Amino acid sequence: MSPEVIAAVIAAGVSILTLIGTVIAQVIGFRSTKANTEQQIKATHKDTADTLRQQREQLDRTLRAQSDQLKQTLAEQRTRTLNERFTTAAEQLGSDKPAVRLAGVHAMAGLADDWEENRQTCVDVLCAYLRMPYEPDPGQDAPEPQRLAFQAIRGVRHTVIRVITAHLYKDVYKDVAVSWQGLDFDFTGVVFDGGDFRAAEFSGGTAVFDGARFCGEVRFFGVRFSGSEVSFDDAEFSTGEVRFDRAEFSRGDVSFRRAKFTGGTVSFGGVRFSGGDVSFDLAEFSGGEVSFDLAEFSGGTVVFGHAEFSGGEVRFGSTVFSGGTAVFAAAFTGSKVHFPEAQFCGGEVSFNHAWFSAGEVSFDYAKVSGGEVRFRSAQFSGSEISFFHTVFSGGEVDFDGAMFRGGQIEFQDAEFHRGQISFGDASFGGAAVSFDRAGFSGCEVDFCRAQFSGGIADFSEAVDWSFPPAFPWADTPPAGVKLPPDSSQALEEPGTH
Repeated sequence: MSPEVIAAVIAAGVSILTLIGTVIAQVIGFRSTKANTEQQIKATHKDTADTLRQQREQLDRTLRAQSDQLKQTLAEQRTRTLNERFTTAAEQLGSDKPAVRLAGVHAMAGLADDWEENRQTCVDVLCAYLRMPYEPDPGQDAPEPQRLAFQAIRGVRHTVIRVITAHLYKDVYKDVAVSWQGLDFDFTGVVFDGGDFRAAEFSGGTAVFDGARFCGEVRFFGVRFSGSEVSFDDAEFSTGEVRFDRAEFSRGDVSFRRAKFTGGTVSFGGVRFSGGDVSFDLAEFSGGEVSFDLAEFSGGTVVFGHAEFSGGEVRFGSTVFSGGTAVFAAAFTGSKVHFPEAQFCGGEVSFNHAWFSAGEVSFDYAKVSGGEVRFRSAQFSGSEISFFHTVFSGGEVDFDGAMFRGGQIEFQDAEFHRGQISFGDASFGGAAVSFDRAGFSGCEVDFCRAQFSGGIADFSEAVDWSFPPAFPWADTPPAGVKLPPDSSQALEEPGTH
């Protein structure tokens, strides 16, 4: 190979190597440049993200501050508006024009719905309106302008009651969006010459009717007392008609302490006492009619402690005592108190320490089939007590320590089938106790330890003597005790017949 060719080949190889080196250098430079560029881009993105984040945070702080300021402003405006509405409604209620007062009632009620923080205050104002001095009905003989003015004012008062009641329904009416259950209602000293609380539910808070005067038609029909503290202490039921028919007392405390029933009609017909405590302590029944017909005592405690029945009529017709406790530690000094067809089938009914000095008390056609009925230490000194056709078929009846000093007690046509009746330590010293046509066929009637020192205890006309009572004498009965002809009743313990 000639020197020229060799030189050419060497030159070509050098050129190729140079080209390869150049390419490699460019590739390495490109990669280096790309990496630097990517780092720069990432740095730029990070700076941009940090800047955006800071701007967002600043914007959020600005928006929150503006929102808080707006809320504060709106709250202040709302408070000013509500206060202005309150002032306006209060002024309307104080107007001398009944139409303006009526507008004030609805305005205050609407404000109570809208202003939760001061709902109680608005309700207090409505109750306070009812407590304002109220002139009685001037009567039909009054001049027409006076009668019309009275009717307009009474219409406003009855509207207040309707508005309150509408907010106390268990299922609030569709046009009343807010319930007022759980609030306090103060009707102290209010004159109710009418009003409708039908179907209201007092399930929390308090309702105070202390010293209220009921002299018209007032309805508590179907009202539920299920957790509130409700008080009618010192209330007076003087005329008109007040109805608690089918009301339910299931929880909470309801008090009629020192209430006065002096006239008119008060009905607790069909009422259910299933829980809670109901008190008629020191109540006075001196006139009118009070009815507990068809009431049911199935739980809780109902107390007539130291109540006085001195006039009028009180009925417990077909009342069912199936549970709980009913206490009649009262003075029966003139009323007619009747328990016709009452059913004593559970719980405890107590007349312990009751005083029967006048008037009439009857348990005619009652049925005692369970529970306990007690007359321990009761005093019979003048009343007429009747157990006509009462059926004793179970449970316990207790006259232990009772004193029969006067009056007349009749068990005429009574039926003693099962259960226990005790006259232990009872004292017969003046009353006339009659068992005419009574039937002793299985009930354990125990007169052991009873004392017969006067009066009359007449068993002579009993129609069934197959399971006679146990008496405290061995041979001849004491004077005043009359047994059926040919009866030979020896001293024996109960249950040994």
